Amino acid sequence: MMTGEPVYSLETLFEQLGMSGKSADIENFILENRLDDATKLHEADIWTPQQAAFLQKGLENDASWAEVIDELNLRLHD
Repeated sequence: MMTGEPVYSLETLFEQLGMSGKSADIENFILENRLDDATKLHEADIWTPQQAAFLQKGLENDASWAEVIDELNLRLHD
């Protein structure tokens, strides 16, 4: 059943953030930018102010991006 909501992936999220959406590049980014438990995703110093605002708003507004932003958050905090 189609809901009309777009389906986003880590690849499309990274592209939206102005970064490479290639799987290998995403994996390298995650490996090189692990976050400690005290650091909120959007507060990490790995983002530009625009990227951080997009991530924060995506989660706060439970936007269509929220699920994939949550996935990124989990992967960076693993």
